[in-house]
Amino acid sequence: MSKILACLDASPYAEGVCELAAWAAQRLSAPVELVHVLQRKSAVPTRNDLTGAIGLGVKSDLLEELTRMEEMESRLAIQAGRALLDAAAHRLQESGVDDVTLTHRHGGIVETILELEAASRVLVMGKRGASAHYAQAHLGSRIERVVRASKKPILIAPQTVGEIRHTIIAYDGSASANRALELGLSSPLFERLEQHIVMAGDDTARNRDTLDNVRHRLENAGRTAHVSLLAGSPESVIPDYTARHPDSMLVMGAYGHSPLRNLIVGSTTTTLIRLVSCPILLIR
Repeated sequence: MSKILACLDASPYAEGVCELAAWAAQRLSAPVELVHVLQRKSAVPTRNDLTGAIGLGVKSDLLEELTRMEEMESRLAIQAGRALLDAAAHRLQESGVDDVTLTHRHGGIVETILELEAASRVLVMGKRGASAHYAQAHLGSRIERVVRASKKPILIAPQTVGEIRHTIIAYDGSASANRALELGLSSPLFERLEQHIVMAGDDTARNRDTLDNVRHRLENAGRTAHVSLLAGSPESVIPDYTARHPDSMLVMGAYGHSPLRNLIVGSTTTTLIRLVSCPILLIR
């Protein structure tokens, strides 16, 4: 059975990851794998290098001491990671999720997640990582790398997740937006949730025709939704709409342009993840 892969670190977003993973597991009747990745790092570059100013014998003693400190830090990090996983598993079990496995890895965070996601149905991550207290208005760099590389739907958790009553699909007619719409029509994730489909843009014949096609798809599927065309850019319209529906989940396509273009002019996906405070489901 495909699982929910929930990625944890010591950031303030770990609570939200647990809450969102439990929500997805119960709706999909799926087990959860909690993963924590410990990155290897050397103690030497993180401290002032004074070895050039002291004798050879003292230099050897210093390197031995740095090695011991690094080993101690590594042991403490392993213990902290295991404690984090145990606490998260307990939290999931309290939420009614009994099938939980724990994975503690050493290595690269992004590479490990991309390896483990092959057997997963949905990936759950916090909006920012363990350095979340720095540059809080920005998206975590590792999170962005995973989102760009992953082939799975990704749930992005805020620090806390309340009751989800609405889904808001940010629709622009792209291939990924159409996949998001199909998921909204068929997935158990969205059963009994009120659906909103929001398109940002000018009131043109083309945009009206696009939304008319959406309405026909809803009718053919026997579903209803609030369908809106709102003037403005997605970066202004979508955050405002989600703020007016705080008990929502935003569903949208991920990174519709090439990485080179995003590097030059920025990315709507990254901006919306940064600005929206509710849970987000990204569809490739």
